[in-house]
Amino acid sequence: MHLTRREAPVEAIRARAYTIPTDRPEADGTFSWSSTTLVVVELTAAGKTGIGYTYNDATTANFIESALAPTLVGEDAWNIDALWLHMQQRVRNIGRSGIAACAISALDCALWDVKARLLDIPLARLLGAVRSRVPLYGSGGFTTYTDDEIRDQLSSWVHEDGCRWVKIKIGTQPSRDPHRVAVAREAIGDDAGLFVDANGALNRKQALVYAQRFAQYGVEWFEEPVSSDDIAGLASLRDALPAHIELAAGEYGFTIDDFRTLLANEAVDVLQADVTRCAGITGFLRAATLCDAFHVPLSAHCAPALHLHVACAAPRLRHQEWFHDHVRIESMLFDGAPRARNGAISPDWSRPGCGLDFKHADAHQYAV
Repeated sequence: MHLTRREAPVEAIRARAYTIPTDRPEADGTFSWSSTTLVVVELTAAGKTGIGYTYNDATTANFIESALAPTLVGEDAWNIDALWLHMQQRVRNIGRSGIAACAISALDCALWDVKARLLDIPLARLLGAVRSRVPLYGSGGFTTYTDDEIRDQLSSWVHEDGCRWVKIKIGTQPSRDPHRVAVAREAIGDDAGLFVDANGALNRKQALVYAQRFAQYGVEWFEEPVSSDDIAGLASLRDALPAHIELAAGEYGFTIDDFRTLLANEAVDVLQADVTRCAGITGFLRAATLCDAFHVPLSAHCAPALHLHVACAAPRLRHQEWFHDHVRIESMLFDGAPRARNGAISPDWSRPGCGLDFKHADAHQYAV
């Protein structure tokens, strides 16, 4: 179908990158960092401006403005599925994953935001909410943290924010991880759930050995014990892990095919998807539909402020990652960023769209 009528033409697209230092050195099993880069998109259509963003290299902003914005400007913002397809076609020869997928994610989120703002309703209402509160799990416990830093962070999430689960990073020095897991369990008590995330740092045999050692501390979630590229390894570990430990992966899913591969190979107990990587809200909803088809729970990865509304609309969603870096950045730079209350976040139903407004003045010092 050729769409010719443009009732809400996209008038302008602006993308900018901001690099924000971390509050202390951070690392996981395969990477270390001292700053995080946020790429923000502002898309104007019919006099309203929607926002979207992704966490990726600053070059993503240039890619958005040079490669993807010309595909959208002048097109009707109401037709999100058509515009999403146009963006996918534009990156066919570039490759759909990586920076291209993250760029599309930011733009797609901005399109959904502007659509809801044009209708003057919260995005969750437009998407069709199935819940009004999204459960959280606190996420941090970086491998650079001291025992005291782990205790302070995790106990705060459980005892002050009411999180039912927390997660720590492992894999930098695997031999130390049983001790770190014990510290985490001591900090949160016996009632809260404890997750670990290796970020693909281990091989299959290491992962199984450490899973068995973690079991004594009641660990119930093992995220990316091996690389997500090792589908066979994930599947074999899923079958071999202690029965009470679920295997989770999917944060590096950029396309619907990435998620289909994990699910069709029975490689995960819980699928993770990230709205800032998986081609936006449109891609996240498609991942959610796959979870329905395969009867597998879904967990939203990082970027809690941007996930909030679509997380309300995903039927099999179990929880949202309350990731330390992103919670800090979003509370600093977005008016309307959610706050944890009784272990969950909720939309502000009085605000249209995704409920966020970017604080340009506060962000200026971090501009790249």
